[in-house]
Amino acid sequence: MGNRLSKIYTRTGDDGTTGLGDGSRTDKDGTRVAAYGTTDELNSLLGVVLAHGVPRNVERVLHEVQHHLFDLGGELCIPGHQAIQQTHIDWLESTLDHFNEQLPALKDFILPGGSLAASNCHVARTVCRRAERLVVSLQRVEQVPPFSMKYLNRLSDLLFVLARVIARDGEGSEVLWQKDRAPIDLGSE
Repeated sequence: MGNRLSKIYTRTGDDGTTGLGDGSRTDKDGTRVAAYGTTDELNSLLGVVLAHGVPRNVERVLHEVQHHLFDLGGELCIPGHQAIQQTHIDWLESTLDHFNEQLPALKDFILPGGSLAASNCHVARTVCRRAERLVVSLQRVEQVPPFSMKYLNRLSDLLFVLARVIARDGEGSEVLWQKDRAPIDLGSE
């Protein structure tokens, strides 16, 4: 790392703009900033998932994903920069296949829940989908590297599968959606 941050505040953003990685300035509420900010939010949320304790193989995967997301955030912060490659997509797909083949086939929809870690993994999945939508919006107005959107699409699928793995860990279970359930009756308690 060439330059170390020795001073955290600069006051340069007090006017509602922020610096991009190429030195240019843009509005803090711009689509590019929203895209890399949401990627950062997703990365932070994966830290929350990890803090709850997950199986070791899931932990290793999520740490790898955190590195990818840091790279993706840099890619989105520096116009014209590309960090995510097809190899990242291939890794996500093979990792997804590895975990998914160990799970029973889905017969019902799954509700977010099962444990704190699984619930937060579901929240991470939805934040990942939001980041993907923001990259779609960004590519309508600016050039975006070719693998950003594909990476986020596959990652959200992986996070769904990992939430299932985490929920089923140990004696845990997934929370299944029940289509024709009877309403609860609080009067019988």
